[in-house]
Amino acid sequence: MARTVGEALDELPWERLEPALGRDPAVELRRALRRLARKGTAATEEDCGPLFDCVAPDPRGVTAVATAALPFVVVLAGHPDMGARATLVQLLTGLSGAAAEAGEAAVDAGWHEAWRRHRPRLSGLLVDPRPEVRREALPLAEGVGVLLERWRAETDPAVRLPVLLALGTAAAGSGAAEAAERVREIVAGVLGTGTPAMRVAAVHARAEFDPQAPVRELDLLVEALSDPAARPGFEALWYVPDIDGPLNREDVLSWTAGLFEDAPEAALSLVVRLVDAARRTGDTLLCRAALDEGWRLLVSMRSAAPALLPRAGALLGDPDDGVRYRAAHLLAALGTRAAPYADELAGLLDDPGEDEFFEGTVGDHARWALTRIGDRRALPELVERLHAPYKDQYSRGYCLGDPHLPEVEDVLAPLGAHAEILLPAIRRLLRDSDSDGGRGRRTPLTGPFLHVLQAWGPAAAPALPEVVALLDDTRYSLAAVDALVAMGPAAAAAEHAVRRCTVPDAPGNHQKVAWAAWRLGGDPGTALRLIGEAVPAGEGPFRGPVHLLGDFGPAAAPYADRVRRLMENGDTWLRPRAAVALWSITGEPEPSATVLEEDLPPVALGGDSYGGFLHALRALARIGTVSRTARAVLHTVRSFDRPLSTYRDYRAILQDETIRAAIDEVLALP
Repeated sequence: MARTVGEALDELPWERLEPALGRDPAVELRRALRRLARKGTAATEEDCGPLFDCVAPDPRGVTAVATAALPFVVVLAGHPDMGARATLVQLLTGLSGAAAEAGEAAVDAGWHEAWRRHRPRLSGLLVDPRPEVRREALPLAEGVGVLLERWRAETDPAVRLPVLLALGTAAAGSGAAEAAERVREIVAGVLGTGTPAMRVAAVHARAEFDPQAPVRELDLLVEALSDPAARPGFEALWYVPDIDGPLNREDVLSWTAGLFEDAPEAALSLVVRLVDAARRTGDTLLCRAALDEGWRLLVSMRSAAPALLPRAGALLGDPDDGVRYRAAHLLAALGTRAAPYADELAGLLDDPGEDEFFEGTVGDHARWALTRIGDRRALPELVERLHAPYKDQYSRGYCLGDPHLPEVEDVLAPLGAHAEILLPAIRRLLRDSDSDGGRGRRTPLTGPFLHVLQAWGPAAAPALPEVVALLDDTRYSLAAVDALVAMGPAAAAAEHAVRRCTVPDAPGNHQKVAWAAWRLGGDPGTALRLIGEAVPAGEGPFRGPVHLLGDFGPAAAPYADRVRRLMENGDTWLRPRAAVALWSITGEPEPSATVLEEDLPPVALGGDSYGGFLHALRALARIGTVSRTARAVLHTVRSFDRPLSTYRDYRAILQDETIRAAIDEVLALP
């Protein structure tokens, strides 16, 4: 049998490989093809790996390697004695798609002619005896007419469903009105009489040329996706070319939710109705999948919260670990709005339930939820629980849009009012290092803990000895300096230690240390001269610690012209910081406020420069004035339903809360 495949390859022009590819690539490609031929019916997807390495589409287009190899791949894909034919067809469809999408200059000059020459054999794959080959070959169908023929002739349901999906795509791009109308009729027929899986596929097909179809067919989608008896039908039928294996119902649900991208209210209705149905029937897998889609809605539309909150609260008692996990995470993100469920969350503090793919336990997320609510029941062992994953140099890995454990700073920074309870554990962990002069292994949370102490300010003062000990470690010295300055007068004893932590070959470090020493009670004149002279006086690259200079207030008046020049000519980072410094020095709101307000309109127009936006808001609140035009801009931004954040995980909600609070503070100005 292997000889049969080998003989078919022998008939092809091997002599063309070497001049087309060069000596070494030709050898590798020949070896890959021969290896597949020897395997014959025993060949698997894994056996195709070396061939893919030689031939797979180049990120820049289609190369001469692909053109030279095409006749060999076509023979292997079409030969009845080849076991990995479906995988080889995937390679062909990938090459075809790459050639169609790439510009002419990115496609080898001989590719299109080679493809035309082999088109009859390629078309034959659409009617191949093997259903999996016919499925994978669907992207090779040229036009609605060919797909309509396949629909009429195809009897295997696991091929008919992909044909239906392909018909929808083809109809959307077809200029033939009659063919497109025929597709509409087919889709309408399936919507009325098909199995649940086929009816959902018909909605997908119709959405290709009728984007409102999913909204109109919402009842159908809920009914089909929520019927537990229909679940096996999805995995039996729902195959998509170039995806190995079938999609299950939960995969289809995720794909279906994407149809509602421009109809968020309908998307939310789909999710909550599926959650409700899953609760009624005890359909755990559906409940998990629907909650996942609900989570994605929550981090992209604020108005999803009222509908999702009570459902997540009701699911805290669900017997499934994955459902409780998702519910607790969602409630944690919602913060104080989850207060009605505080007792239920407190009952889950020791819940060890986990989800297979996500970080942490149900108890971890319940504890975080209580901290967000402000419930003191979360405080005992909070620091230890946050640190537990990091004991062995924890390396995190997660998809940013999925539920995951919060960053330690995000949990602890808002809890300064409870520093007395939480500080002993933090101090103990900060002392955890080898005995080599403080430069050994430290807890991986040393940096985050220092940021937390900085956020706590004077409340963190009892940790002064542990923070001072970090000044000699260049990995953490500047973060330690910030924490000490935030502690205020209670850290005055650390002034001399701060001065000693200067790094000789880092001028910026010298300025930061001089500023910190002054803030801790040192000589202001020396620090002012060092920092002021570092702010450029003339043209050229605008560098310098202007953000530190403003702290000196009117005493920095000799450098006001330098600051003004930076405000007028600096880059987008420097200008607003120079504006704040100039106001601090002169006491005059203008022109600083006007410069700061320039960072507001881009967000109102759909931009995502939220860092500059928040900086401007906080500075305007300090200055105490805001123009009528800026007020109108802020009212527009506040009306947005989307979270004011570029994140798409829990941080979207936290950042949105922070920015909206800053907006409200500015709008409250007289």
